[in-house]
Amino acid sequence: MIALDGGGGFMHVGRMIVPILEGEALLADIAQAADDDLHLHVWWLGQSGFLLKHAGTRVLIDPYLSDSLTLKYALTDKPHVRMTRICVSPQRLEKLDVIAVSHLHTDHLDAATLVPLFAANPGVEFFYPAAERKAVKDKLGEHFPADGFGISDGDSAQGRGFELRGIVAAHNEVDRDEMGRSRYLGFWIRLGPFRIYHSGDTLWNDGIIKEVREGGCDLALVPINGHKPERRVAGNLNGTEAAAMAKALGATLAVPHHFEMFEFNTESPDEFLKACERLAQPCRVLRCGERLTLSASDLPPA
Repeated sequence: MIALDGGGGFMHVGRMIVPILEGEALLADIAQAADDDLHLHVWWLGQSGFLLKHAGTRVLIDPYLSDSLTLKYALTDKPHVRMTRICVSPQRLEKLDVIAVSHLHTDHLDAATLVPLFAANPGVEFFYPAAERKAVKDKLGEHFPADGFGISDGDSAQGRGFELRGIVAAHNEVDRDEMGRSRYLGFWIRLGPFRIYHSGDTLWNDGIIKEVREGGCDLALVPINGHKPERRVAGNLNGTEAAAMAKALGATLAVPHHFEMFEFNTESPDEFLKACERLAQPCRVLRCGERLTLSASDLPPA
């Protein structure tokens, strides 16, 4: 049965949400989006996965484009029932310059997604938490890129068309290795005039506000699924907290993520929208496979 959701404009096939764009239609939209210095294009690929495109540079963050968790937990007391269809096969995403993963959890660092991505994008720059180098190598096996970049909060890297910094994350708390490197990260990314903060998975932490505000924030990508112990998974900001964080960051625009992927660990974006309205925080809720385009003319004066 197919039904149109009147509030969000997305379709369900049975119990599955159909992406706004998927497969060939999504790939065509990515290819056709204006590739110039004046625009930033952002596609939400589900859960915490985002593709950024600007002036010939493509950055992919926390992609989860498989059913590995659904299969892993199918016969357990914590089934990961998928809510939204996979919007694109990972082997079809080409011309990537950067892949960045924020932490080890499979919905952010998924071998079933990353291995075909590496095959389709030889030479892609791969960023991951330095504190988890051994664990990342164990998950990826022979496919672990020998020239990958392990980073921590406070570290930065520059490449063709981008700057990337590690930002601390608290999931549920800040967890550091014996060298003081954070096991959970967010990312601050500059693409031309655009400054993007991707939270990874996190609760509120004052260090995040300090680090991101120093660089500025035009787009804040923040989780909204909340922190409920009965789910038996590490938590995130809820909708109210995510809106407050975006406001504290001085974000020009806030976009929520980490919802509508697994039935047991999701929330409606309604709380986030209402909180943003109360705080006068500009926001936009994307649906899986949907594009957001920002123009340089939308940005506040430097």
